[in-house]
Order: sequence, then structure tokens, then C-alpha cells
Amino acid sequence: MGINSITGPALQGIQKGFQGMRRVASEIASTQQTNQAKPTDLSRAMVELQQHANHTKAQVKTLKTANELIGTLIDERV
Repeated sequence: MGINSITGPALQGIQKGFQGMRRVASEIASTQQTNQAKPTDLSRAMVELQQHANHTKAQVKTLKTANELIGTLIDERV
């Protein structure tokens, strides 16, 4: 198992999380500008925004852990 097998998916997950947050934020902004926002739509959008944020945070933690492991492996080899 290589280092890229850990960091690659983590970076992709971070990118997907940011894309999802941008999409939902755009949705929220557009419904507020037209004043046609239904409370259920905004509630769903806010929950989805939080889900994307949590997903991104988890991927960042994965990337940090991989980074720490790389440092540990280098320390062991030296």
C-alpha cells in the first residue's frame, strides 16, 4: 500500500466536499434573492451544507494522519 493510496482519495474527498458546499451555498443564495424560499428547502440545504462540511473535515483529518505517518516512517528509517 503506497502513500498515494491514502492521500489521493483524501484530497479527492476534500475537493468533492468543497464542490458540494459551493453548490448548496449557491442554492441558498439564489432562493434568498428570489424570496421564494420554502422553509423545508432551506432546512434541507442547511443540513446538506453541514454534511459536506463534516465530510471535508473527516478527509482533512485523514490527510493529516497520513502526513504524520509519513513523518514517523521517515524518522524510523533515519
